[in-house]
Amino acid sequence: MKVLYVASEAVPFCKTGGLADVAGTLPKALKEAGVDVRVIMPKFGAISEKYRNEMEHVYDGNVYVSWRSKYVGIDKYELDGVTYYFVDNQEYFNRDGFYGYDDDAERFSFFCRAILNSLEAMDFWPDVINANDWHAALVPVFLKLEHQGDERYAGIKTIFTIHNLKYQGVFPKTVMDDVLGLDWQYFNNGDLEFYDAVNFMKGGIIYADYVSTVSKTYAQEIQYEYFGEHLDGLLRKRRDDLYGIVNGIDYDTFNPATDKNLFVNYDNTDKFNSFERKCDNKEKLQELLGLPKGRKIPMVSMVTRLVAAKGLDLVVRMMDELLQHEDFQFVLLGTGDKVYEDWFKGLAWRFPNKVSTNILFNNELAQRIYASSDIFLMPSNYEPCGIGQLIAMRYGAVPVVRETGGLKDTVQQYDKYAKSGNGFVFSNYNAHEMMYSLKRALSTYGSFEVWMQIEYNAMNSDYSWKESAREYKELYEKLIQK
Repeated sequence: MKVLYVASEAVPFCKTGGLADVAGTLPKALKEAGVDVRVIMPKFGAISEKYRNEMEHVYDGNVYVSWRSKYVGIDKYELDGVTYYFVDNQEYFNRDGFYGYDDDAERFSFFCRAILNSLEAMDFWPDVINANDWHAALVPVFLKLEHQGDERYAGIKTIFTIHNLKYQGVFPKTVMDDVLGLDWQYFNNGDLEFYDAVNFMKGGIIYADYVSTVSKTYAQEIQYEYFGEHLDGLLRKRRDDLYGIVNGIDYDTFNPATDKNLFVNYDNTDKFNSFERKCDNKEKLQELLGLPKGRKIPMVSMVTRLVAAKGLDLVVRMMDELLQHEDFQFVLLGTGDKVYEDWFKGLAWRFPNKVSTNILFNNELAQRIYASSDIFLMPSNYEPCGIGQLIAMRYGAVPVVRETGGLKDTVQQYDKYAKSGNGFVFSNYNAHEMMYSLKRALSTYGSFEVWMQIEYNAMNSDYSWKESAREYKELYEKLIQK
């Protein structure tokens, strides 16, 4: 089985969000599962010289962007047994950033068209093309509208994967002929039209053979108006071809036994040992952050983007009250909206012995926080999958989460009688529900034998890519046989 995985970013080459983590790790797991998978992405200028200098140049050609002929090059690089292709055009991709330019419609429609036009040069005719998010959404569209007369393309099936429905690639309708070079009939019939604009993601949903998203719960949620971002009706129409597969994390990268960022390494084989080693990490982090040292002081953390979708309004509403009446330390790491940055700075000023606010992103500090924390707070308003709770559990930080999207699929309420479950869950987007759930976790922390069991359950929850890769492989096989 041959799969071409299309994404706008992938670690370690470039990253702005969770898509890069998926595109950089899922293909490796698919390869181990026996899939001949290759990845293709833009050759952004931000890709380090370390990788650029070792790429093999395999193709020079031209692609039409409507009436304009544009250069396209294809470079190739091998990493962890996976072949990565890079679509090169310096005019479009050799810039300081990745997205947010006035010509994004032109840049990424070029990217999608260049992929299909370059398959012969890559000598790779996939059975399935898995296109991810709006940047790659036109691949299924161009495949159906521009290549179905060519028998080499006739057997290619497509899956369009939605990582976050909020970001759809919506552009003025003038791009139909001036950029996409498509007949207006595909706008007038509603395939690409979206409130008198052009919507790339809508086109991907309509033209792909299957649609997938990054958790089973999110696949259900986006069929409702609250989560559907004005595409819920279309997604309900496609519900028989809509699948949810929860993301995983790379267990080689996120491994407390080998992570060089940690003060003290530990593993998940012994409850007491992992608990004590986490306490060792906690004391070192308390010292680093200027907090009072105490092995048995519960530490609550958030490593997050500071945006409303992450449930920060609930935290703003209740954290002062919690800190006044409960004995714990709160550590935050992240950047985002200034209103939240300023509020968390104020929180640290009001509670200097209980709060450490770190308005930055630092991977070493992030890993140390995961390894030192007892509780990881993630009260998201919506969360397609979420990676924070997966990393937290891997490092034994017990998650307190809202029951939405991938959080619902990965965190189960602790049952003290069955000694099962790996976290604490609340259902409604409500500040008091979050507070009571966090209080329940803090109260349970006082019973160290019970807490060690929850921590052990969390660390032994398997959210590596192995299971997700198996589900993707089965979905690809089902699609090929369709």
